[in-house]
Amino acid sequence: MNKSYASLAALCASVFVVGTSEYLVAGMLPEVGADLQVPQGTAGQAVTAYALGVVIGGPAVTMLTARLPRKPLALGLMLLFAAGSALSALASSFTMLLAGRVVSSLSHAAFLALALVMATSMVPEHKTGSAIATVASGFTVATLLGVPLGSLLGHAAGWRAPFAVLTALALAAIALLALVLPKRQAPSASLRDELRVVSRKPVLLAIATTAVGFSGVAVVFTYIAPLLTRIGGFSPAAVSALLLAYGAGSFLGNLAAGKLTDRSMSATVRGVFGGLTGVLVAMPFAVAWQPTAVLAVLVLGLLATATIAPLQGLILRHAGSAPTLAVAANVGAFNLGAAAGSAIGGAIVAVGALRWTGLAGAVLSLSGLALTYLALPRTGTAQLTGGAPVGTAV
Repeated sequence: MNKSYASLAALCASVFVVGTSEYLVAGMLPEVGADLQVPQGTAGQAVTAYALGVVIGGPAVTMLTARLPRKPLALGLMLLFAAGSALSALASSFTMLLAGRVVSSLSHAAFLALALVMATSMVPEHKTGSAIATVASGFTVATLLGVPLGSLLGHAAGWRAPFAVLTALALAAIALLALVLPKRQAPSASLRDELRVVSRKPVLLAIATTAVGFSGVAVVFTYIAPLLTRIGGFSPAAVSALLLAYGAGSFLGNLAAGKLTDRSMSATVRGVFGGLTGVLVAMPFAVAWQPTAVLAVLVLGLLATATIAPLQGLILRHAGSAPTLAVAANVGAFNLGAAAGSAIGGAIVAVGALRWTGLAGAVLSLSGLALTYLALPRTGTAQLTGGAPVGTAV
């Protein structure tokens, strides 16, 4: 069991490194633009390029590596990430930076999917939710600490320094994974099996639930800073403190949801989406008074990442013995939901309705809740989907 804990910790640490990279450049756009002589708007494409690499490249890499042994594949994906980070750190042009970002992003979804699948294979079935939450907590810590600290380092030592540190951390993660990960045989499922699983109606419904439901959070969170300053009257320093509290809440909410998923996946995912719908409906009204605004932000933080464990567990439930591609597609769905939510929120802000982004987010979260009843119908017995076991019923 100690070996399992060490492996989970190593996977979590590796996910932290990968997760820090995703939004790191967003906090250093002025420095990147000035150094590489491009407008800040153009520099922001480094974030877009990474997101597209996750959504498109992740499933492609997963398909190409479906039959490889798991441990060497994990090491290889982290090495690919390190190479992309090094390329970004050494970039002499914006094109070279984009290339480095894309190279790193290709390992993002594939590695996270692999880490989640490996994690669930190391624990008893009734601990699956906790294992998913443990690995996913690497991302919440990356948001809470990795990205802000990386941005501070970039401001103090230049934007290349954080990418150099990420390269070193990725190499350290490779050494740690090589030391503690157990050797596993190559999966017996073929690429055809993986494609058959990901095209099943329940899996597609689960992926749609992720994209639609998570976009509701992004509608509000993308514009949470101007919402709090312009409508709530908070100072920039107070907003920073609130965002730190939001991140801490996200970390705790993710772990709590993992425990609850172990008990009942359906109740957890529906409870989270129901709670999100409620807090998002209340947000436009709560933000007008600072005490209720603080409460709303804290509750939103607790619930925002509480979707990860039950939604990934939902994918694993339906994916049976060929889950890796489906999990990678679901990772992409989180990113797709974030991008769609940001776009919707931007359109609302553009027409002067910043205060009311929460109502649009609530509609999307409510839609995600409705989709859970299609993706996870009530049942009292284990099911078989296409001949493959899909897990224990809730």
